[in-house]
Amino acid sequence: MTPRTLFSRTRLSIAGAALAFPLALAGCTSATTSTTSDAPATMPAPAGHVHAISVDPVTTEVLLATHDGLYDATGESSVKVGTNTIDLMGFTPTADPQVFYASGHPGPGSTLPNPVGLIRSTDAGKTWEPLSRQGQSDFHALTASRDNLVAFDGELRTSTDGITWDTSTATFAPAVLASNPSTPIVLATTEEGLQRSTDGGKTWEPVPTAPLMQFVAFAASAQKAPTDVAGVAPDGSVHVSTDAGLTWTATGTVEGEVQAITALAGDAGKPAIWASTTTGIQNSTDGGATFSSATP
Repeated sequence: MTPRTLFSRTRLSIAGAALAFPLALAGCTSATTSTTSDAPATMPAPAGHVHAISVDPVTTEVLLATHDGLYDATGESSVKVGTNTIDLMGFTPTADPQVFYASGHPGPGSTLPNPVGLIRSTDAGKTWEPLSRQGQSDFHALTASRDNLVAFDGELRTSTDGITWDTSTATFAPAVLASNPSTPIVLATTEEGLQRSTDGGKTWEPVPTAPLMQFVAFAASAQKAPTDVAGVAPDGSVHVSTDAGLTWTATGTVEGEVQAITALAGDAGKPAIWASTTTGIQNSTDGGATFSSATP
């Protein structure tokens, strides 16, 4: 099952969502879909289901965290990063371009426990080291804010060091957690609507005026803390916020079944957006008004 199927206009109870999200995501597999003749041309996805996509704000290197490990999709063909095969269910970059955090399941030949808990790479994804909750946590949602790591494994948790964790009193089940290493603001997409934290995921408030979205991403910038955020609804409609998730404007539509998104700062209110779909990666340079084929 792909993440989009978890989002419907029929609301689940909070308790039901907390159970359904991790179980359904754990069983997701790579999928293919047909596209209509008027859909934008895209290139094939490199390997399996894409759980996260990251674009470096300085180099614009494109990384895909997939069922089969981490891939560099910057060039005309994707290249696997390192020799580890880890099903990267959760993945997040940090302020240091060499440091990533991830979670998921060990692949063939891996000596990591299942689930792998929180793991860290300090060489841009070539190798990984276990940090905490090995054999306990499969963080399907994971992000790095200015002050904390924020993660979800059936419980919403925060950590300042990746080793010790505090459990939040929040009862919602996020499909996606989004932040940026230069801001304390964290957004969470849920079937009940968008949730927003201004203290690194410790406390949360709903954003009742926000559209129902499955994916959100702060528009990363090398110069300043981001305030532009891109979001994609279950029907593929794209929305942009210029005030860190408080208000939103509809801009366009991304075709195909979206698996993950990311964004970089562009002109005010028009971030560059990358969307990984089951047929390839699409890119928008006008805040989601139009999309075209990007990388493999």
